[in-house]
Amino acid sequence: MKKLFLVIGAPGSGKTTDAEIISKNNAESIVHYSTGELLRAEVASGSELGKLIDSYTSKGNLVPLEIVVKTIVDAIANARKDIVLIDGYPRSVEQMLEFDKILKDKKGIELVSVIEVEVSRETACDRVLGRARGADDNVEVFNNRMEVYQTPLKEIQDFYGKKGVLKKISGERTIEEIVAEMEGFIKSKI
Repeated sequence: MKKLFLVIGAPGSGKTTDAEIISKNNAESIVHYSTGELLRAEVASGSELGKLIDSYTSKGNLVPLEIVVKTIVDAIANARKDIVLIDGYPRSVEQMLEFDKILKDKKGIELVSVIEVEVSRETACDRVLGRARGADDNVEVFNNRMEVYQTPLKEIQDFYGKKGVLKKISGERTIEEIVAEMEGFIKSKI
C-alpha cells in the first residue's frame, strides 16, 4: 500500500525544500515528486502520454486536467518507495475533485494527509523576492501567484478537513524546525 502525503503552501512557503529534505533524510522509504518534474519526466520518457503532454507544453499551453492527474497517479503507483510526498498539488478545486475520484477507484494508494505549510503573505513575498531567481520573481508575479493559490484554498481546506486528513504546519520558523515537525508527523502516520 502506497501512503501518499500532499504538501501544499503559498509560493515561498518552503514546501518543496521541506519535502526534498525529508525525502533525502529518509531515502530508503520516502520519495518526493513535484507536479512539473513529473510532467517533464513523462515527456522525456518518450511515451505516448509524454508525446501528448509535449504537444501542450511545447506550445506554452496548460496540460489538461485528466492528463495531469493521470501522470501523478501513475507516478505514485510506480514509485519505488511506499511513502510518496507530492508538493504543490492540488492547485485547484477541479484538480482536487478529479484526483479524489481517481483515488477512490485506485487500489493500493492511500491519501494519508494533506500538509499545509502556512506562512503570512509578507513572509511569502519576502522569501520569493529574496530568492529572485528570474524575471518571474517580482511583486506583480508574486501577487498573481498568491491569488492563484489563495482562490481555491478555503474549499481545498474544507474538503480535506472534512475527510480528517488536513494538517497545518507553521512555515514561519527555520527550515530545520519546519522539517522536524513535518517529518515527525509523516513518521507518526506510517
